Amino acid sequence: MPEPDQDGTQFRVPAHVAIIMDGNGRWARQRGLPRTQGHRAGAKSVRAVVEQGLRSGVEVLTLFAFSSENWRRPRSEVNTLLELFMNTLRVEVKRLVEHDVRLRFIGELSAFSHRLQRQMAEAEAATQDGKALLLQIAANYGGRWDIVQSVQSLSRDVAEGRLRPEDIDETAIASRLCTGGFPEPDLFIRTGGEKRVSNFLLWQCAYAELYFSDLMWPEFDADAFVAALKDFGRRQRRFGRTGEQITELAEVYGG
Repeated sequence: MPEPDQDGTQFRVPAHVAIIMDGNGRWARQRGLPRTQGHRAGAKSVRAVVEQGLRSGVEVLTLFAFSSENWRRPRSEVNTLLELFMNTLRVEVKRLVEHDVRLRFIGELSAFSHRLQRQMAEAEAATQDGKALLLQIAANYGGRWDIVQSVQSLSRDVAEGRLRPEDIDETAIASRLCTGGFPEPDLFIRTGGEKRVSNFLLWQCAYAELYFSDLMWPEFDADAFVAALKDFGRRQRRFGRTGEQITELAEVYGG
């Protein structure tokens, strides 16, 4: 979807953006603050990015909130993260409803407390009619886990005679992933200066454009998000074709 720039030009907006929100702890440490303060500051960037996504016409926004590896962090930090998660949910659900945003959680949610699972389910139910933006929060999520659970689901169908092994293809595997039925990411953003995908949406991001920002997540505001969207709009997505083929297709379809 084209978005007007300040000078009136148009740039192509990705339908689905996935973000690793990295750098909260380092942002806090640079300021002599506890790491937990960085996570609290990062919550403000979430709001800014969601609101800008709505303004720009992004259809799906997937945020990596808590990875399956984050359980290895100090228990006090994990507890603070989960508490912040719950408090943010309570505060933001009404705002999401007002902005026509649908909230969805992906990951191995059974690892969380029953209280948090119930709160997640209630937030999903409250926002289920949202049409302007699908906001997916990856919590206790890992890309390898997602692929494994998809294959296990298909294997159970084979064992019970509902599916033939030769029917298992890329489409079948993708349909059983946590994101099954939704478009794959067009743009993958990671803040904090690190340049790796860290087990996030491994299958789904096979053809995503990668964008790495040196900004720490609490510094990544609406303007920074727009800069990433513009960078995406300047790229030519070929999907195995040549640049000449893409140009010819654009001329035929007027895009």
